[in-house]
Amino acid sequence: MTRRTALGGLAAASAMAGLPRAARAQTAPLRWWSPQSSPAQAAAYEFQIEAFKAATGIDVVFERTSDEGYAPQLAAAFSSGEVPDVVTHLPSFAAQTYYANGLLEPFNDVIEAIGTEKYYEGANNVFLAEDGNYCATGIGNSAANMLWVRRDLMAEAGIDKIPETWDELRNAVSAMQKGGIYGAPLPYGVNSMTSLIFIGFIHQAGGQVFTPDLQVNLDNEGTRNALEFYKEMREYCPPGATNYSWGESLTAFVSGATATGIYTGRVLINVNDQNPPLADHITCATYPRMSTDIAPWTFNDFASVFIPAQSQNKEAAKQFAAFLFDPPGYIRQLHAAPGHVLPILRTISENPEYQDNAIIQKYSSEVDLMAASAANGFNLGYESPEHQSNSKAGEIIGSNIISEMVGRVVLNGDNVDEALSDASQAIEAIMAS
Repeated sequence: MTRRTALGGLAAASAMAGLPRAARAQTAPLRWWSPQSSPAQAAAYEFQIEAFKAATGIDVVFERTSDEGYAPQLAAAFSSGEVPDVVTHLPSFAAQTYYANGLLEPFNDVIEAIGTEKYYEGANNVFLAEDGNYCATGIGNSAANMLWVRRDLMAEAGIDKIPETWDELRNAVSAMQKGGIYGAPLPYGVNSMTSLIFIGFIHQAGGQVFTPDLQVNLDNEGTRNALEFYKEMREYCPPGATNYSWGESLTAFVSGATATGIYTGRVLINVNDQNPPLADHITCATYPRMSTDIAPWTFNDFASVFIPAQSQNKEAAKQFAAFLFDPPGYIRQLHAAPGHVLPILRTISENPEYQDNAIIQKYSSEVDLMAASAANGFNLGYESPEHQSNSKAGEIIGSNIISEMVGRVVLNGDNVDEALSDASQAIEAIMAS
């Protein structure tokens, strides 16, 4: 895609057309924050920034945050008033929390400018706030807790099908753990990955953290069974898993150190770039659950784009936020990590230029599965279709209450009753604040 193509598409039908034009006299560049910034993604962002400047005369500066560090960074920005103008790739529950505290600009007019008819049906439901406004929109979907497997190691171990239940998973990783290869790279550190992945395990055991009307319900049989199984799995994870977060878990599988993985579709591009000998042996499935009677539960963080209410450049920020979905740039951004961030727009998924990608074509069944799983996925801010939206979810994840509970029970051997009681009380205190 050339710059000329991008600008031609913009002139023909830009998402910015439905928004007020920002003043050409603007001199201060817009500040764009995101924790997603691999070299390929950064190159895609630069393409979008240059095309936007050519069309509007407005500069944009990209500033990297981190998955684990965005909460204190944004807290400091909100406190000082020195906020970014556009933030992308943070989970929906973070956007809901910030909006509930009056920190975000309503996003309705940006969604309308992008084109509500272009979205998958219900794609913005997770961003609907209590006041009837949308706090953000999705920059993409992700299926963050897919089970990744090595078919070659399965064959060597005599395993003829991908595990669907916890018992099958435990037996499989036990059989494949040999020759310096561990069974799984589950996280056990006090961090967001452990919290978010373990919430998935609770649901995969038939439990939930909250009732549909948002009463704390952490102490249930599902959570207890999940803690027991998570403890059983520790012996099949590398010693360093005690401190694993997203990067370490991904690297463990991509490098060949573990027989299975738990991650999004970024596995595909990383394996092909960093460990090509594995490229023809990997595939994915929804993560196993305690019993096949329990429906799969896919964690989708609903990576978002939103605008801080304190931005001094709101109209320009809205123009840029809408422009991020202009097909040439948006497709390039998605292709930077094929299968990792999945299109939020139906029109992009159907676009031949999006489909024209070697990774997407080679792993079409895996990408299709992730897309379907993510579209029906959930997170702590949106535990099920019956649950109310939980604007406190971001604070709960940021507090590490759940990952600390896992560490107490699984690593330290603390009393389960006490750990569950302490975690429940801590979550109740956040809900009451």
